[in-house]
Amino acid sequence: MQLTKHAHACVTLAKDDARIVIDPGTFTPDAAQAVAAAEAVLITHEHFDHFDQDLIARALETRPELRVFGPQSVVGRWSARRGQVRAVSAGDRVTVTGFDIAVFGEQHASIHRDVPRVANVGYLVDSALYHPGDAYHAPDATVETLLLPTSGPWTKVGEAVEYVREVAPKRLIQIHEVMLSQIGQQSMARFLSPEMLTQVPLTIVPVGDDILV
Repeated sequence: MQLTKHAHACVTLAKDDARIVIDPGTFTPDAAQAVAAAEAVLITHEHFDHFDQDLIARALETRPELRVFGPQSVVGRWSARRGQVRAVSAGDRVTVTGFDIAVFGEQHASIHRDVPRVANVGYLVDSALYHPGDAYHAPDATVETLLLPTSGPWTKVGEAVEYVREVAPKRLIQIHEVMLSQIGQQSMARFLSPEMLTQVPLTIVPVGDDILV
């Protein structure tokens, strides 16, 4: 697969002329272009930095062929578009425009006891690449490439380290980075490296660049 890194939590995956986009939210300036170029959209949870409701609503209206997958809390608002949207939850496995998608996880990571936790699912694509959304949930499966959130009100360096150790991927790629400066990103890469606390280096893919996964 080819991965295109968009700002924050959004990535496009492409193979055999098919494309899916995961988590095109409001922190991603080119989210509309990413959605327009994809046959399907996968949403991990309802927070605006992962899910631009107005963007998806417009895309569903103008593109009847578009398919959108996500928790019921996301896709339930378009119950009249059952042919276009599908609710998924942990344990589901679906084929999306030629991609095999396994679904894991149930809840967003805790931010604070006063902030309600929302439904959050992670997607394992083609038994190789895992996008966890906003959670340190380790799927019960082998993960070749883990997309790791590195900034946000719920992230913690120590928990991220333990998460990487538990998942034990062969490749680690940064996502969810917009709250970190360049120095902050390099600092995270230093902690998440064989020289310090993990066995696999953190790859920082510049926004707009492609990488084979």
